[in-house]
Amino acid sequence: MHEHSVDLKKTLNLPRTSFPMQANLAQNEPKMLARWDEAGLYDRIREARAGRPMFVLHDGPPFANNRIHSGTAFNKVLKDFIVKSKTMAGFDAPYVPGWDCHGLPIEIRVDNELGPRKARMTVLEIREECRKFARKWVDIQRDGFRRLGVLGRWEQPYLTMTADYEAAIARAFVEFLDQGYVYKGLKPVNWCVHCRTALAEAEVEYENHTSPSIWVRFPLVSDPANLDPALVGRPVYGLIWTTTPWTIPANLAIAFHPRYEYAAVEAGGGVYLVAADLVEQTARACGWGEVKTLARVPGARLEGAVFRHPFIERDSVGVLADYVTLDQGTGAVHTAPGHGQEDCVTAQRYGIPTYCPVDAAGRFFEAEGAAGTLPRALLGKTVWEANPLVVEILQQQGALLGQQQLEHSYPHCWRCHNPTIFRATEQWFIGMERNNLRQRALELIRAVKWMPAWGEERISNMIASRPDWCISRQRVWGVPLIVFYCEKCSQPFTDRRVLDGVVALFEQHTADVWYERTAAELIGEGVCCPHCGGAQFRKETDIIDVWFESGSSHLAVLTPANGLPWPADLYVEGGDQYRGWFHSSLLVGAGIRGSAPYRQCATHGFTLDEQGRALSKSLGNFIEPEELIQQYGADVLRLWVSSAEFTDDIVISPMILKRLSEAYRKLRNTFRYALGNLADFDPARDAVPADELLELDQWILMRAEQLVRDCRRWYEDFAFHRIYRAVYDFATIDLSAIYFDVIKDRLYTHAAAWKSRRSAQTAVHRLAYALVRLVAPLMSYTADEVWQHLRKPAGAPESVHLGLFPEPEELTSGLSESKRQRMAHRDRLIEVRESVLKSLETARESKHIGSSLEARVTLRADGGLLPLLEEYASELPGLFIVSQVALEPGGEDLSVEIGPAAGLKCERCWKYTTDIGSDPALPTVCAVCARAVADFLKSSE
Repeated sequence: MHEHSVDLKKTLNLPRTSFPMQANLAQNEPKMLARWDEAGLYDRIREARAGRPMFVLHDGPPFANNRIHSGTAFNKVLKDFIVKSKTMAGFDAPYVPGWDCHGLPIEIRVDNELGPRKARMTVLEIREECRKFARKWVDIQRDGFRRLGVLGRWEQPYLTMTADYEAAIARAFVEFLDQGYVYKGLKPVNWCVHCRTALAEAEVEYENHTSPSIWVRFPLVSDPANLDPALVGRPVYGLIWTTTPWTIPANLAIAFHPRYEYAAVEAGGGVYLVAADLVEQTARACGWGEVKTLARVPGARLEGAVFRHPFIERDSVGVLADYVTLDQGTGAVHTAPGHGQEDCVTAQRYGIPTYCPVDAAGRFFEAEGAAGTLPRALLGKTVWEANPLVVEILQQQGALLGQQQLEHSYPHCWRCHNPTIFRATEQWFIGMERNNLRQRALELIRAVKWMPAWGEERISNMIASRPDWCISRQRVWGVPLIVFYCEKCSQPFTDRRVLDGVVALFEQHTADVWYERTAAELIGEGVCCPHCGGAQFRKETDIIDVWFESGSSHLAVLTPANGLPWPADLYVEGGDQYRGWFHSSLLVGAGIRGSAPYRQCATHGFTLDEQGRALSKSLGNFIEPEELIQQYGADVLRLWVSSAEFTDDIVISPMILKRLSEAYRKLRNTFRYALGNLADFDPARDAVPADELLELDQWILMRAEQLVRDCRRWYEDFAFHRIYRAVYDFATIDLSAIYFDVIKDRLYTHAAAWKSRRSAQTAVHRLAYALVRLVAPLMSYTADEVWQHLRKPAGAPESVHLGLFPEPEELTSGLSESKRQRMAHRDRLIEVRESVLKSLETARESKHIGSSLEARVTLRADGGLLPLLEEYASELPGLFIVSQVALEPGGEDLSVEIGPAAGLKCERCWKYTTDIGSDPALPTVCAVCARAVADFLKSSE
């Protein structure tokens, strides 16, 4: 053998892998998605887990009315983390995605597209346009969610517009009706004058709004002596404060708190009844100077006092109510029963009519139900146009004592974003006190696990304080309220047998059949009104609240036909769903099944920009997930979802995504390093038993064992941010900065089959095989790409997503307890390594050395550390990546001295040694490398 005949580079075990350094995710992920589809991966996973315990995450349906955005992307990826982690934990975890296809969000978009054409169309034609619109956006959103790597039953999702789902909704309504929960009543409800429909609580958003704030006096016309003798012969007024001047025409009462004390104060030529605690601030608002208190009147005494409306020939009676507060105003609450829920309840208690002179378009008209006539100036005007007109009329009547502009949080329609009003209309309601529904729902809440824990209190407060549930809507795109009315007596006809027959028709033909057939055709022959015997009927024209529809999803989806048990194990949605889907689902479950439809409920935060603002196109901070995927790849977006505690709001920005892209690159390179150094490793043939591995290899496997144990626990807790951080730190610190750095010499320069190299390869293979499964739920595409390049044990599935999570013991299988006990030594040696690396860096900066292999390290240590260093003396050069290490006894602290290495540089391993040329045939190579070259040449023969 002659040195010149040997190419030393070819004798090195350099990494070889077809796993590319450049991910090209935007190009390669769609190819992998196509392979998953071709293989039927989701179905294969279900087959693989058949018979295992089930875990059901029930998907909350997004509206099918637009492209996915960062919030919906976050939501779906988070759910995919949960489903995949449960699948890999051994559960049968189906995922049936769904869409909300009915309701105002879709109908308004269709209205805008149809424009004037809508007026010439039938209800059925409008519904068909809505159906086509929803179907189009279901397809677009489905493609977007699938591109994110989310696995599920995408070809058979649940849609609220299918016949079976519409029948389930109608059946739920009939059940509520039959059990006595449902009634029709005249009540104030949130009303959008732009959309001309009632709104549910969950359909109302609160935005800043500027309202006129006014103080108005009502003359007392009953005997003031009934309040206090000191008021006899004086002009006494009730004084109210309101931010809705337009409701003054509907005033029928003034509410006082029964336990407050009211002062009768003399000011500005009159005597005003004001809560004693609010006299000072009221005086400032009304511009009074000095005020004199003539009497103090208990609130209870004001019950029955009669005041006169300031500009309508009508009385306003004094009533008592506990909701009157001292937070602001005068302590006397203007009461318009047709425009406030509490006002209405109080009025009913006193036999005062629910009077509402505002129509569906928000315009004033001469309504029945109250004395007097409206000023002509108000008739035909919208409530917003009426505000300044009412203020002007009050000024003319001398009834306006003060006015300001108040900026406050005010309800707006969630779809058109216009301010809403409270307006009394005849609507269908589910009574919260009927059959003790409210209390039973509150009890069920306590049996659910809430994440975060404060969710229990939040939804409990909402259930406890919510009014009766208004379930009727004045639109056409939805499931009709299947109620008939007798044409003769106008009484509702709700015979269960007839309504069940209609439900059966829905199941055959969709709810369109309600509009295709007459009432007589739907009811059938021989049916008479039980009240008057009439035989002619008409159909209800309202549809069911979309929140009742989505709240019934568990009844429609968690069925034997779908192979899904009831209730679900988990609901996961944004924090706004405490008053939305969580809320309505709970009430439907409580009313029909007597139980909550979920065992656990988790909420995630909202996506914000770096300034903490919600993302919107109007602010110019909206980011399309499609654009992000094209730029970074879906797996980087998935890392973004995993990088933050999901229960908190999460920030998305180009800077954050760039940082996560770099994190992705480091994780990818970790796998690439492993794959490159396993090219010639067959675990069945080459693996070294755990107890015979080099101690450093045993140490890293024990570190990985703890990582797997921690991550498995965090997966159970849905603490994905902890998993991301732990895996990233393990990859960049434990592996890249320590272990991979140290074993590189063994992997590259030792002979291929030497036990020292096979030991490192055994550890690297165990690490790669465990880590790829550990991160599979988070990095779905990349993990499966790694899986295709990794040599796996016999019988391993063809996709990582068909596999199971690693067990912690896998990493250290075969490692004896005595070897495990020695790992504390390694932790101490790593601490020494940190000190040495700092000294090496200082020496490099001062130009005393170039690379670390040019260095000779002298360590001086005390009697506690020195024996440990002496025990591991032969390993220390490799651990520090230097050529030589000398040990000397020293003081109490570790002392590190860096000097030049002795000897010459080996042209193969680049270490400096004093045995260069020990093999005459290889005069520029160290003794270790000479033996490795000899083995290489022998194996090449």
